[in-house]
Amino acid sequence: MRARCLIPLAASLLLAGCGDTATDKFAPACPQLSLLKDAASVTRFSGTTQDAATLVLAARIAAVPAACASAGPGKVKATLHVVADLARGPAAVGNAVTIPYFVALMDGEKVLNEQDFAIHATFPANADSSSARDDDIVLTMPVTKTRTAAAYHIYIGFRLTPAELTYNRRQTTP
Repeated sequence: MRARCLIPLAASLLLAGCGDTATDKFAPACPQLSLLKDAASVTRFSGTTQDAATLVLAARIAAVPAACASAGPGKVKATLHVVADLARGPAAVGNAVTIPYFVALMDGEKVLNEQDFAIHATFPANADSSSARDDDIVLTMPVTKTRTAAAYHIYIGFRLTPAELTYNRRQTTP
């Protein structure tokens, strides 16, 4: 009877040594992620007036899901993607839209990596609103035992024209 009890115990101890230590670890810390307040939305107009009749597009970044994983010794990779809510205005021409945005990885005040991307969306027939998700973006950053990925910061925003930026700032001013 005693031998029957020891066999499962011995088998479980042998199997315990076969685990993949990489998957047994916790996920590494991620950098802080922030939307730039003045660049979290974009409103485009046709012509020089900015009223409802000349509205081409209104979009806002709705979400930026992110996850971090080890990228080998001394590296962490952050994988994220941008989700935007879009509204087509009465001055829109066609169903397709492209909206440029940027992702910047910062170490304090120093820009380590800044890249431009674009959300491409096609509005369904007879629809004036839509949601779009861009492809995954992977950022890799160096880490040490004393400096985790949490020491970095990721900023995201639409790439705005000066007129679009001015419009956004006027909308948020009390």
